[in-house]
Amino acid sequence: MPISGPYSIDKLTAEARRLAADYRRATGKVLPLSAEIAVNDAMRLLGLESPIEPVVGCDAMRKMSEGVVRVQIKGRVVFDAGKGSVRVGQLKLDQGWDETVLVLMDDDYEPFEIYRANRGAIETALEEKPHNKRGAMTVAQFRVIAKCVWTRECGLAVKAD
Repeated sequence: MPISGPYSIDKLTAEARRLAADYRRATGKVLPLSAEIAVNDAMRLLGLESPIEPVVGCDAMRKMSEGVVRVQIKGRVVFDAGKGSVRVGQLKLDQGWDETVLVLMDDDYEPFEIYRANRGAIETALEEKPHNKRGAMTVAQFRVIAKCVWTRECGLAVKAD
């Protein structure tokens, strides 16, 4: 639902980005804003839409000729690119989503890459790692099974398929 007043969602998100980055630089602690920023970025950059009816686990929709794809959006800020064990966040297989979009952000909370993986690929990858907690996956693992759909340098990398 759009907010009324002098601020747009994009302006508020830009301010949240700035505050989160400044807070981390000042305190060394992370404000839990990356998920909300990621949802806004994915919707804006990939042309996704808000769900008509709320669905648990579904943050956005992607309209296709065959119907609607329910999209779960995850976001991660990569503070140290050399650190390989950054987690995507729990991918809850008991919820109603068809694909997951992962927005990777730099330490200024600006997106630099967006990946998309369908539910089947995620389920297969999770089944192959039975020692992992159900629904747990690293960013590196997600990148292997996903398709890069947006980069800061090139913009939209693929058409919605």
